[in-house]
This record gives sequence, C-alpha cells and structure tokens, in this order.
Amino acid sequence: MSDTKPRLLDDQLCFAFYTASKKFNHFYQEALKPFHLTYPQYITMLALWETSPLTVRELGQRLNLDSGTLTPLLKRLEKQGWISRDRSEEDERQVDISLTDYAIEQRDVVYDRVNQCVDLLDLDLATYDAFLDQIRSVGDDLDNVRNDRKIQKSF
Repeated sequence: MSDTKPRLLDDQLCFAFYTASKKFNHFYQEALKPFHLTYPQYITMLALWETSPLTVRELGQRLNLDSGTLTPLLKRLEKQGWISRDRSEEDERQVDISLTDYAIEQRDVVYDRVNQCVDLLDLDLATYDAFLDQIRSVGDDLDNVRNDRKIQKSF
C-alpha cells in the first residue's frame, strides 16, 4: 500500500480557484447584465479601453484567448455596437479592432457599475491588492513549472 496521502477535493488549490472563478463569472454576469455584456466580452472591452486599436492577434495574446474563441465574441461585440472590425490597410490578413463612440461613452458607466458591485465584497484596498499579488504569484509559479523542462520530463 502506498504512503501517499490523498488530497481531498475541498483541499485542492485548483478546485478552490475553479470554484472562485465560476462564482466570479456569475457575479460579473449579474453586474454586466444592464450592458448585455458577458464576462469574456467585458475583459475584451477592458483591454480595448486600455489600448485601442489592437489587432485580433494582439488582443488574443493580451486575453489568452485563441482566435476561434475571440472571433465570435468580437462579432457579437460589433453587432451590439461596441467595436468595429476593419482589415488593416498595410496587411489585409490582419484585422484591427477599434472602439466605437458608443463604447467610449459607456466606459465610465460600465466601470462605475462594476466598481459598485466589487465594493459589495467589502475588501479594503490592502486586502484586494494582497489577493491580486497572491493570485499573480501562483500564475507565475505555474508558468515557471510549465517552462522548466526538468519538471516536464518528470510528468
């Protein structure tokens, strides 16, 4: 019999992240309902509000989304009037994503709504920043493990 002690489901870090992620998605779904935005659409808009225009490739890299996921999402955002998609004049294979006037006008309204909802979590700024640092640290550690060829060989 093995000396390995099983780690139960509720004691798994991956399950805690998974569960929290699902709850956050639902939380944001409610917060974004007045704007008819999904969570993936919202993070797309956040990236574009930070930098616009972006190519589909740049946006996909920024959001860690492949073009198969991103393209239908962008089509819906365009249909709703949030973005425009235009072929690049320099390279017709490239599609540039830009904000519409509507998206620019709605930015602060969306920010205000989401910030009000996040305030319901009753986290002070120090706790919020500490959580963010810890989550980023776990992500960095996972990248390091994945990039370490010695560890890859052991799996």
